Formats: sequence, structure tokens, C-alpha cells
Amino acid sequence: MASLVDYEDSDSEDASSEGEVSFSSQGEAGITQLLTDKKTLSFLPQTSRPDTATGGYTTAQYTDLTVSGPLEQLVHPDQAPLKFSGNRAVQTQPSHPAWHSSAGLSAVKRPRAAPAGVRPYVPKRQRTSISIRPTARPTEASAEVETSPTRAKSLTEVSERVQPFLGRKRGRTELSRHLLLHLRGHLGPVNTVQWCPALHLSHLLLSASMDKTVKVWDGVGSGRCLQTYSVHGGAVRDACWLPCGRRLLSGSFDGTAVVSDVETGQEVSRVQPHFKVTCLALQPSDPNVFLCGGFSSEVMAWDTRSCKMVRVYKAGIQQTLDILFLSKGTEFVTSTDSVSRDSADRTLIAWDFETTAKVSNQIFHERYTCPSLALHPEEDLFVAQTNGNYIALFSTQRPYRMNNRKRYEGHKVEGYAAQCEYSADGTVLVTGSSTGSVHYYDSQNTQTLHTLHAHQEACVGVSFHPVIPAVLATCDWGGEIKIWN
Repeated sequence: MASLVDYEDSDSEDASSEGEVSFSSQGEAGITQLLTDKKTLSFLPQTSRPDTATGGYTTAQYTDLTVSGPLEQLVHPDQAPLKFSGNRAVQTQPSHPAWHSSAGLSAVKRPRAAPAGVRPYVPKRQRTSISIRPTARPTEASAEVETSPTRAKSLTEVSERVQPFLGRKRGRTELSRHLLLHLRGHLGPVNTVQWCPALHLSHLLLSASMDKTVKVWDGVGSGRCLQTYSVHGGAVRDACWLPCGRRLLSGSFDGTAVVSDVETGQEVSRVQPHFKVTCLALQPSDPNVFLCGGFSSEVMAWDTRSCKMVRVYKAGIQQTLDILFLSKGTEFVTSTDSVSRDSADRTLIAWDFETTAKVSNQIFHERYTCPSLALHPEEDLFVAQTNGNYIALFSTQRPYRMNNRKRYEGHKVEGYAAQCEYSADGTVLVTGSSTGSVHYYDSQNTQTLHTLHAHQEACVGVSFHPVIPAVLATCDWGGEIKIWN
């Protein structure tokens, strides 16, 4: 198909931008006569002129002009001289940074100031991306640990941000939409975040990371790191507060679980399950006893006072992914990596805490593993995050039936241990996603209430603040923690 444009007769943009002029067959004598003609000179294009606005030069394109001989600054005295080589004439430019680029000499367009009151056009897609960004600039928190007097005060006293909400009746859960704090300090993926359950110390935020550390932050005030706990020799997969708010429990890939003092950072007790610990759960009626699971066929119960194992639950699996105590603490559910070809035997197992007997291992009948579990705060329900990219709903009463008519869909899991959590009133279920977003679901009708574009990496941890409405903490696989309001 013939082209509609004769490119051979058109002007060459590359040649004009480089400031080069071609010779014709007339030779130098003919061009000298041509340029001395006043009529011809009046039609010659201007080449380079100093631009007083930008400090650079503006250029005009050459057409069929031919030049030869030692003609320097004949047309315009202020333009750069023409250097001749063979049958090509090249215009050299003054040494100016505006003319230097990776592609050689290029034309610099004179910038024009926009008239007052006129805004540039923004494409619809870009307007949409701008609209979801926070309007207020978030505070960048430092990883530097505060000084001892300030740190001790922050770790033991009530925060000014939390004080007005203590004793107040909590209203309906509001959705977090804007970034409040951006906490940076971990050098590896952050596996979990959790607010302190002691309400007067609920400004404290706990984080556990693959960089072998646990940190406590001022999550609603300065955003600074108040204490770093380096009590493990391996990645810290899980951590949680003790109900008093003075101690915390952490489990690591180094095969240990450690109780640390929040204020001093010192180790209080250490137990050695001798397997990589991936999940922890405190016994609701006796916080001195906790369950730990990991890369083992067993789940163990330990007493932090004596540092001795008190019970063993033999599951016959390879790994325990999560542990959840049900409402009264007499039973608990474990999530495992066991998925058989023909059935979902042992994917979720219910246990009797006292007798160590299996109550049921036929709870979840779909062939997906469940990396995290969450308990409803008011109703007899719990949910399981699945690698099928949905959250399944179950009853906490025997035989722990799954609700086949309700599931929470819209987020992605894709192998990450994306956590989910109910709000304090149980009306909202929030979950992380492998896409980096945070999804809010209505717990009753399973509809998506809001999607928060929170992180660039996979969002694996979410935690509602227990006192302040609409405050949410999230963490991602890139090592960042964000507080939303």
C-alpha cells in the first residue's frame, strides 16, 4: 500500500534537530552567491538564538538550504559558526548544559508560563489515581529509638491521643481512608502487627519481622520506635501481647519462643520447642499458658512460669499455619498444610484443650490451605482465610459447620499468610491482599464496603485499634508499616 506522505521530500526532523545542513550540487561558489543575495537572505530561516527566559537556545529547522565555504556568522552575527567537513556542514553550539543529552544535540523548546487561573488538562485515569491518594501528607516516622526518659513514659503512661476515648461507649466502626503515619525501621518483611490489648496502653503497636527483631511503636502519637527486642537468632514469624500490656510473646524460626519485658527489653523466659515456630496463641483463661505450632507434626502447650511443656497435641501433619482459641478457651482450632487429593481431611482440626483429643477434623471440605483464622467478637462464628482467594465462615459450635451461602471474595491471597480481623463490634471484616490493598467487608451480607490501596508489596497484616474509631494498622512484605485514619 502506497504511503500518503512522500518522506523523501519532507523535512528531516533528525537533521534539523542536530543543526546540520546538506550541500547541493552547486558547490561553494554557488552558495556564496546565494547567501550574498539580499532577497535570498531575507528568506533564510533563523537557526539558533539565545533564549533569555531559559538561558538556552531556540532553534528553527533547515529546509533545502545549501551552504559551502568558510561562511561563519554570515546571516546572524550572534549564531554559532558553521564547521565544514567533506560535503556536510555542521553547526556547532556553545557549551551549555541545555544542549547536552544522551542523544547528542537536541532542540530545546522555550517554556511558556501558564496564564493565571488556567489549569492543565489531566487525563481521567490520572484523576482517578490522584483521587485515592491521601490529601494530607503522612508523617514519616523514624526508626531511631527515643531517649530513655521519653521512652519509659511512652511505654508506661496513657497517651494523650488515647485518653479522650477511654471509658467512652464505642460507636459503629468507621472505615479508614487516609494515611496517618508511615513507620519504617524493619529490614525485612513484617509478618504481623498488633495493638496493645490493655486499653490504657493501646497507643503501643507491636510488629514482628523476618529481620529477627520485634519492635514496639508509638502508633498514634509520634510514630517513633520505642523499643527493639533482639532476642531471637532467626526470623520472627509471630508475636503477640500478653493481656497486661507489660510483656510480649514471640516465636521464631530459631526454634524458640520468648517472653520479653516491654519496658526493659529483657528476656523474661524462653522455651525451646525445637522446631521453627510459625504461630502462637495465648490461653484466654490463663495467659501464662500458650500454644505454639510450626514445622512439626505436633502442637505444644507451654507454661511461661516454669518454662515446661504441659500438653502435646499430635496432629500427624507437617506444618501448623495458625491457631485460634474459641470463645470459652476450652477448645481451639488449628490450620494445617495438609490437603489430600480426594478430601480435605485435617485442613482444619478442632481440639479439646484439656484432654488433647481431636474433636473434629472434617470441618473444611475444600482443597485449599487456610493461612490465618479470626474469631467474631460477639457471635459464635469464626472465619478462615483460604488460598482460594476467599474467606470462609464457620460456626464455633459443634460440629463447626461451614456456611456455604456466605463467603468474602474480592481480595487475593496467592500463597501469602494474609491476615484477617473483625472490628470490635463485629460489623466489619478487614483483610490484607497479595496485591497490597486492604479490603473491608460487611460481615453480615459479605459485600465489599471499601478497598484501600495501601501498599506496593503484599499486605499480610491488619489490626483494628481497640479504642480509637477508624484507626487501622497494616504491614507488608516490603517491611513497611502504615497507620490509617
